[in-house]
Amino acid sequence: MSNKLSVPKATMQRYPIYLKALRKLQSMGVDRILSRELSLFVDIESTTIRRDFSFVGSLGKQGYGYDVANLIETFDELLGVNFDEKIVLVGAGNLGRAILNYNRWNHVVGEIVCAFDVDPKKQGVASDIPIYHMSELEEKIPKGCRIAILTVSHNIQETVDHLVDLGIVGIVDFSSEHIQVPKHVTIKTVDVVSTLQELIFQANSIE
Repeated sequence: MSNKLSVPKATMQRYPIYLKALRKLQSMGVDRILSRELSLFVDIESTTIRRDFSFVGSLGKQGYGYDVANLIETFDELLGVNFDEKIVLVGAGNLGRAILNYNRWNHVVGEIVCAFDVDPKKQGVASDIPIYHMSELEEKIPKGCRIAILTVSHNIQETVDHLVDLGIVGIVDFSSEHIQVPKHVTIKTVDVVSTLQELIFQANSIE
């Protein structure tokens, strides 16, 4: 969408919240919704919702509200979201299994469909999701899979290189290690320690 770059960052960060809510509403049989009704659902002021929606065109009519299906289609295009995205998890240790247990991104993105680990003892099924040995990665990775969650602590760069070779273009990285990837691959690092440091700094600054 051509106006994507003109949307403020704070607004873009709220669009996935709206999309999740709208998909849930659609699953509940809701066809249209007023901004004040959506406001109660997402806990965002209705004036903010109307302003956010205005960046992507005239999506609603006063008194009629917004067409839920139209909103979902608009935000899908804007965010590039694929509801059926097949995600793989690499690393089925404590953190990896916690993520498998959580695997509840319904109405937002796709889902984790399988996991991989180097430890043969971790093979099997966890939270109804199959866990394969890393040696089976090339054979078992879903066709068209683009996204991986990385929770391994050893051979990280080597693992990433292998994932990229198999078509992965987006990685959520929990390793907190510097990783090099080609320009077409995006890495989103989840660094709990850095986040805690930032929070502590902010807490200290207001004392």
